[in-house]
Amino acid sequence: MKIRFKPVAGKVDQAGGIIVRLITPDDHYVARANALEDNVRFYRVVKGKREQLKGANIKVATNEWHTLELRAEDDRFTVSFDGKQLYTARDDTFSGAGRVGLWTKADSVSYFDGIAITPLE
Repeated sequence: MKIRFKPVAGKVDQAGGIIVRLITPDDHYVARANALEDNVRFYRVVKGKREQLKGANIKVATNEWHTLELRAEDDRFTVSFDGKQLYTARDDTFSGAGRVGLWTKADSVSYFDGIAITPLE
């Protein structure tokens, strides 16, 4: 899944992200970019408890469009930001199909555009 997003405002967070393998609101994976923290993180959320699996410190500019991509293939997750692959993480907590969605947090005001979901073969 690939999105374009623009973090616009927020005092606590200025973030946007992608949720995959959404089983329940408390069970899923999320990749997110945060302009206040200048990082891109990948989390596993189990029973509402978030655990970081991977992360990278990278400039995420406020009021600029960015692309965030999360490729989920079996137990391998690849996260890219603005066309650059940042890292790959492995996890098999949620191995089956699930829903996908957009993610924000706290007081983030973020615009989303250009959502693309490409099924894997």
